[in-house]
Amino acid sequence: MKLSEIYRQKKSVLSFEIFPPKKDQDLKNIDKTLEILCELHPDFISVTFGAGGSSNHNRTIELAKKIRETYHVEPVVHLTCLCYDRREIDEFSRELEAEGIQNILALRGDRNPDIPEKNDFAHASDLISYLKLKGDFSIAGACYPECHPESEDRVAEMRCLRKKVDAGAEVLLSQLFFDNNYFYRFVEDCRIAGIDIPVTPGIMPVINASQIKRMVTLCGASLPERFERIIHKFESDKQALFDAGMSYALSQIIDLLANDVDGIHLYTMNNPVVARKICEGIRNLT
Repeated sequence: MKLSEIYRQKKSVLSFEIFPPKKDQDLKNIDKTLEILCELHPDFISVTFGAGGSSNHNRTIELAKKIRETYHVEPVVHLTCLCYDRREIDEFSRELEAEGIQNILALRGDRNPDIPEKNDFAHASDLISYLKLKGDFSIAGACYPECHPESEDRVAEMRCLRKKVDAGAEVLLSQLFFDNNYFYRFVEDCRIAGIDIPVTPGIMPVINASQIKRMVTLCGASLPERFERIIHKFESDKQALFDAGMSYALSQIIDLLANDVDGIHLYTMNNPVVARKICEGIRNLT
């Protein structure tokens, strides 16, 4: 089923993100995580994508096939473009069509000084426009409640986002954030800008101090004072920080659901323990 149809049929959508294991032999171990995730019957599971010619894209497609054929859940394949040319994107789109995969999360991709950029696609909106010409795909775009790290300001952010929507994005999945107020203000800005497609918040349970530092550095998400106090209090106790991080993520989700968001997109980090606890928490709410 296409993403656009999923969102039309449901008031609130539940989805998860996973990434392909780096080693082929570890691909078999992903079943434990998938079994736990699929117990809650997510509406779709997105699968991240390697960049710059990485063989990871083959594992992405293989994993997407497993999600659909073994677990009967709709997969959404991430596709980056900054380090690929039209010929390579053509190849990827043909593979996806051949496997019956209809849904794509179209991304520019992060800049990497070790991987040369190519000239065909400078922005995610360029990729979205191109994919719309290549096949009958349903396409999601990424969005950033606290602005993309490279954005000049919120006005520029909205202009770029509007380009994605005008190019054909039908759903927006957000980068992680730790203060729901950022998300609510962002959605309000979207509506003012005439962006009326579903905007789904992305939530990542943060369960260790190094993960917190890495995520904040990568995506520029700010840490609310309440969350910083939790980190400082429990950073020397792994189990206590795990429990506190899980509780914080669930409190975010409870608040978001109470405010009738379009769905919840959970960044699982392939951790079945995290997935199970979050799933149980959500199940108790619904």
